[in-house]
Amino acid sequence: MSVSVGGPARVRRATRCVTAQPPPRAPPAELLAVTGYIRGIPRPRTAAGCFLEAWGSATRRQPAVAWSLSGPGYRRDAMFQQQLPVEAQIESLFIDSCLPSNCVDAVTNTMGYHPKYLESYRTTQNFILRGDGPLPLDYRHYIAIMAAARHQCSYLIDMQKQEFLLQGGNQMWLRGLNHIPQKLHDLYEINKILAHRPWLLNKSHIEKLTKGQDSWSLAEVVHALVLLVHFHALASFVFGSGINDEQKYYECDDAREVLHLAPPPRSTKAQQPVQKLENKGYKEEIPIALSPTEPEVGVDMLMERMKTLSERSEEVSAEEYRKRFEHVESQSAELPLGQRTPPIKPDISHFIEDPKFTYVDFAHRGVQVPTFRVQDCSWEDHGFSLLNGLYNDVGILLDDKFKTTASLTYNTMGGRRDVDTTVFRRAIWNYCQCMYGIRHDDYDYGEVNQLVERSLKAFIKTACCFPERLTKRDCDKVMKEFLHSEKIHVNLMILEARMQAELMYALRALMHYTT
Repeated sequence: MSVSVGGPARVRRATRCVTAQPPPRAPPAELLAVTGYIRGIPRPRTAAGCFLEAWGSATRRQPAVAWSLSGPGYRRDAMFQQQLPVEAQIESLFIDSCLPSNCVDAVTNTMGYHPKYLESYRTTQNFILRGDGPLPLDYRHYIAIMAAARHQCSYLIDMQKQEFLLQGGNQMWLRGLNHIPQKLHDLYEINKILAHRPWLLNKSHIEKLTKGQDSWSLAEVVHALVLLVHFHALASFVFGSGINDEQKYYECDDAREVLHLAPPPRSTKAQQPVQKLENKGYKEEIPIALSPTEPEVGVDMLMERMKTLSERSEEVSAEEYRKRFEHVESQSAELPLGQRTPPIKPDISHFIEDPKFTYVDFAHRGVQVPTFRVQDCSWEDHGFSLLNGLYNDVGILLDDKFKTTASLTYNTMGGRRDVDTTVFRRAIWNYCQCMYGIRHDDYDYGEVNQLVERSLKAFIKTACCFPERLTKRDCDKVMKEFLHSEKIHVNLMILEARMQAELMYALRALMHYTT
């Protein structure tokens, strides 16, 4: 059985791109602009400034670079990207990331462990925030603030507040939800439901937005839905990776200190603490040894279980598949989640309404809401075409991002090489969606209990459903034998599995409304 979370192979369209060829040693105008004045506002010399020093050396050792003009920033030609070594690809992505926001943010720095994913993620985020679309730019960033606030993600809120103002947003709106247009406020109910109990969303919520004086067009609704689910899921990544407790931007006088370049995980049998080399160009990783007092399943045991499951040929009935799903679902409802939700900070409380509305275990939902069977309404057969028809090109970008995440592997685990991690990755993905009542009929959920031990289940559930409860310490306590980049990989799967789950509920409601 193979992982299938993306649609059929499709080719992105690039009809709106205009190819430009800058002089080989001259940085783009946008890169020069962010180190000085933008819209008359003095800007400090941050990471973008240090890239000017790197620009000359980069162009001296590389052939002429093809750039595609798209929105406010530039993007390196994808075909050229594939010809670069891993180090150069990561450096290129980090340089590009400076253009819109004047610095390298912590999310980009963390995702840099996985450059293939980072490229897909940045292309998608740039498109929904800055590319062609029905919503005004200030609306897009404010919707991002509303979404991040549901999980008290101050990191994302602060970043999007800055972007909102740079796009000419009304400062009065930042005083809270009582100061925004009614049209924007009408979206909040959907924001709240999607963030915590997406199975409750139905066509009546879509109808409320599209009727009345401050009505939304269907294209605007779809754009808003994509923004909401993107930033809900991104909040899970920010907390799950410990980013919310760290600095938001990286500033220094040396580009290499900003670019904590991290190649794909390198395999080694050694079991020693992670060490950083004196050369700051890379984080050389060695897995942390597992404490003998920890009741966590070790990597060797996990590999044995993966091998056994891969070789097993068991005939299981559809009814047995259903029972195993329900068993995992009920076990998830019994997991302890540690500390309580932290009190809401005063500087973000005005972006939150009904804070007591939070996640309720799907297995204990109290009302008869049927399980979402993927075979009845799948991303590949239904979601992709509906989304792409109403919001041009975004379906292609999301499809690429889902497929990139599902197929991302280096065939390593905790320093062991030549490991087929397919069954483990599939268990992580399907367990995330199980908590939202989404069931893959052809998947044996008994594999989840074999491969995802209890502490990792608790971490995944908290990251998906209560990310604001996670701290950096919580992130460090799980997957202790994994490389740091492998932990980031798991968090990327949590991000995308959650986003797809919310998106499928949103698109199902939209489908019911339009038929």
